[in-house]
Amino acid sequence: MLPEVEAWLRKRTSSSKDWPLPWLLEAKGGATVSVVLPARDEAETVGDIVTAIRRDLMDAAPLVDELVVVDSRSVDDTAARAARAGARVVAQDEVLPDLKPLDGKGEALWKSLAATSGDLLVFVDADLREFRTSFVTGLLGPLLADPGVVYVKGCYDRPLRDVQGGGGRVTELVARPLLNLHWPMLAGFVQPLAGEYAGRRSALERVPFVTGYGVELALLIDLLELAGLDALAQVDLGRRVHSHQSTEALGGMAAQILQTCWSRLERQNKMIPLHEPSPRLVQFRREPGGAGGHRAAVRDTAVAERPPMATVPDRRSRATG
Repeated sequence: MLPEVEAWLRKRTSSSKDWPLPWLLEAKGGATVSVVLPARDEAETVGDIVTAIRRDLMDAAPLVDELVVVDSRSVDDTAARAARAGARVVAQDEVLPDLKPLDGKGEALWKSLAATSGDLLVFVDADLREFRTSFVTGLLGPLLADPGVVYVKGCYDRPLRDVQGGGGRVTELVARPLLNLHWPMLAGFVQPLAGEYAGRRSALERVPFVTGYGVELALLIDLLELAGLDALAQVDLGRRVHSHQSTEALGGMAAQILQTCWSRLERQNKMIPLHEPSPRLVQFRREPGGAGGHRAAVRDTAVAERPPMATVPDRRSRATG
């Protein structure tokens, strides 16, 4: 590990326990806080998360000013449950509606910048189980403690079928090796693909958002380039429990992360591209009647990208919901 990264780890890594609620309330001052949950078909969990945030951090203590669920074309009752629990729900495609709709988690996150007004934004995945509001308070701590910090990533243990540390397969097999190869200054992040993070609007609106599953890695790379390593921090949030996806689904995520890294390597002049990467991913399933007993499934893993929100004209007046 680079000496600069070792020094950063000691300086910029903390625990959610280091940021008690009374201290945060005093440190908040006149800043405003928006919490955003991007959600697609998360009716089973989104209500409990919203309920906890509203109860502990809005009704009992005025830390969070705005709680928004960005519904990403759910076909279950995600939106209804989130609204009943006390969130303001906005439909992804109704935010900046004159823009051509795009797909993916990153699209919902980017749209949330136009649908919210907080100086500080906290992003929380909507599929979390055993959710604790210390996820929110922990992420806000470094931002309220130091105006030089612009972005905070969560880190945690991720059990997989009761195996401690068994989760995060795409992180260990794809994202971490790529960061160590090409962006070693980011090698100190324990969970570079974590879905829980917070940032200053002033920084988040100055970087592009990848619309697919590469959004978390792209934000790290782009914010490092924008603000430098010392402006980034991470907080240990303890244990994160959520639903796990199939190996086939993880393959699609990995492909989008590779596409995202390709674009950053090219943009930062870290490589000389001699061909255009193929956006197609071919995977196989055993199926009677298929060639050799297998059927090929082809998916498009191309990664689209939204420009920095600060460059979008009249972005507030065109946000609805």
